[in-house]
Amino acid sequence: MAKLNALLETEPDENTLISQGTALLTELIATEDWLPPHCTCAGPDRVVHHLLYLHPDDLYSVVSCVWGPGQTTPIHDHTVWGLIGMVRGVEVTQRHGFDAQGLLQPLGSPTHLQEGTVDAVSPRLGDIHQVWNGVADSNSISIHVYGADIGKRNRHAYLEDGRVERFVSGYVSLPEVNNQ
Repeated sequence: MAKLNALLETEPDENTLISQGTALLTELIATEDWLPPHCTCAGPDRVVHHLLYLHPDDLYSVVSCVWGPGQTTPIHDHTVWGLIGMVRGVEVTQRHGFDAQGLLQPLGSPTHLQEGTVDAVSPRLGDIHQVWNGVADSNSISIHVYGADIGKRNRHAYLEDGRVERFVSGYVSLPEVNNQ
C-alpha cells in the first residue's frame, strides 16, 4: 500500500492514476500467497467483499471479491475510480451505458477478465456494469481497489424494470461465508 499511498500523494490525473495503479495491482496479483485464507471464501448466494485495506483518510479501499459458481451482480455503478485485478478464475463483465433516450443499454460484448489481468472503471471511463463468475464449478477471486471506502459508498443498482435503487455494499462478516 505504500506505493499506492505515494502515488496518491502526487495527486495524479486519472489517466496517470489508472496507468500506474494498474502496474501496482498487476504486481500484487501475480501471486495469491499474501491473501489471508478467510478472504478467499465465497458467500452462499452472492459475491462477497472482504476488506483488505482501508486508507486512514478513506482515500481508497482494497477489497477481495469472491464469486461462487453461478454468482452474479445486478447492473451497478461505483461512482469513483476503481481497478479490478484477477487473482483466480475469470470475471465476465458486461458494460452498460445510457442511449440517447436515457435508457440503459449493453455496450459491446461481455469481456472476460483472466487471471493476472487488470481492468478499470470510473465515471469518465464507464462505471456501470454487470459482473459474474466466469467459472462454472469453482470460486473466482479478484482484488478491487476503489477511490473511496467502497463498503460505505452510496451506489446505484439498475433494475430490469428501469428502476434505480441506492445501495451500500458493505463488507462480509466471517460467519456469513463458507469455503467452496
